[in-house]
Amino acid sequence: MRFSLIVTSLLFSASTLVSPAMADHNHSNKKDSDKKVENKEQNPALTDDIQSNWAKPPIAEQEKTTEHSFSLNGKELNYKATAGTLTIRDGNGKPTASVFYTAYTVNNKNSDKSRPVTFFYNGGPGSSTLWLHVGSFAPVKVNTTDPVTIRPAPYSFGANPDSMLDVSDLVFIDAIGAGYSRPLGDTKGDAFWGVDQDARAFAKTIERYVNKNQRWSSPKYLFGESYGTTRSGQLINLLQNDGMQFNGVILLSSILNYGIRQPGYDQIYKSYLPSYAATAWYHNKLANRPADIKSFLEQVRAFAAGDYAAALEKGDQISEAEKNRIAQQMAVFTGLSPEFIKLNNLRVELGAFRKELLRDRHLTTGRLDARYTGIDAEPAGESPEFDASSTAVSGAFFALFSDYLSRDLGYQSNLDYRISVYGQPGFNWDWKHKAPNSHYPQEMPDVAVDLSAAMRENPHLKILSLNGYYDMATPFFATEYDLSHMMLEPAQRANISYRYYPSGHMVYLDPASLHQMKQDISVFYDQTTTK
Repeated sequence: MRFSLIVTSLLFSASTLVSPAMADHNHSNKKDSDKKVENKEQNPALTDDIQSNWAKPPIAEQEKTTEHSFSLNGKELNYKATAGTLTIRDGNGKPTASVFYTAYTVNNKNSDKSRPVTFFYNGGPGSSTLWLHVGSFAPVKVNTTDPVTIRPAPYSFGANPDSMLDVSDLVFIDAIGAGYSRPLGDTKGDAFWGVDQDARAFAKTIERYVNKNQRWSSPKYLFGESYGTTRSGQLINLLQNDGMQFNGVILLSSILNYGIRQPGYDQIYKSYLPSYAATAWYHNKLANRPADIKSFLEQVRAFAAGDYAAALEKGDQISEAEKNRIAQQMAVFTGLSPEFIKLNNLRVELGAFRKELLRDRHLTTGRLDARYTGIDAEPAGESPEFDASSTAVSGAFFALFSDYLSRDLGYQSNLDYRISVYGQPGFNWDWKHKAPNSHYPQEMPDVAVDLSAAMRENPHLKILSLNGYYDMATPFFATEYDLSHMMLEPAQRANISYRYYPSGHMVYLDPASLHQMKQDISVFYDQTTTK
């Protein structure tokens, strides 16, 4: 790969965010207040120096554009990488947030008209988008292989043979508070930290990008991962209401209905059962392991939606004989003992499963990707002490992304790049959601309602659902349930398609799965851009 680093646009502004001149803190102790005044009189530049060196997000939009080329599918592809910020504003024009993004656009005379543009974002909620950025379809990526912990530096990083840049321009966006995205002025983070607040901010960001870069006539797509799919379900409806139609929405590792996680709601146990079975199949914990996982999971789906669902529906009224029968069949599918299953009242929590399945090997399974295994200090514990599939890759991703952004893209900021806003002061996500045509807000969002509304209003909108068999964070059977309960007519139902991969939540960590996923997405783009 050649990175020529030709700077074609550099619009960095001076610090324009004015923080209040240390607004009145209502000191109750007059002596302390007098002492502060005396210190400033002794050294008048002290406070000004501190303020002038304060790390501030820019109000004026920044751009740093570099030119690159690499070989993709046997062809040399020239493209521009633009790292910068977009400023979004309230209804009165007041700037409220500086949103960081990185865009990859092919050098093509008609790129602003005929080439698709895809907007990417991770989930969290409150995560940056470094995972999708340097893990999936950008021109460069972190190289990963087997589902094991990546060794410390030096890491492997380079050209991405499965980049989507040959089928679409790519725009990666960081949620406000994460990455380099920040609130501006006196706007607080909680103005964006909620289901509806977040979706509206992303709608404004995408609309600003489209306006600024004159992409209204381009085929357009949303690509969200994890909570990013929750965002997409609502976001597509907001954008359509604002007059911006999309060709497609790509859902990677979906969660569309958070109501499933409420205590006493048995749907979550039905949703997890096929994922438990896939994990047991992968780790060779089945007494009679079938050769083909696809047909095996069809059997498990049928059981989960049939006999298992009927048994759970009976609650405490279930007979002992039926409980024994269901536990025996669950044991066949999951590799757990019937006794353990009955001790858990046929409702095995995720943490308990991850701890119990490989307990005899003193191992736990991952949550984001059940192929990964971890070692706890207490093998006899009730749940894993950490998620081995998360810790396995985090260090490499953050190090390589930070290096790439500053060295190859030449973007500099005096802000800290935050992997996530989670844990920041004041972060408390507002889960309430006002669904379309609803009189009351939902306490936990079900954005399948929003997605359904968008699909009915735009009969050409198509949905591609991408799922990992070993994803224990957003189980694929839950996605199937949500997408099949949107009360669509046959013509709209035909606009939803599914693909499955022998990988986890971050499907792209598995090279073979990433390659197949790229092929599936290319077909999807062909189908949704053909007149």
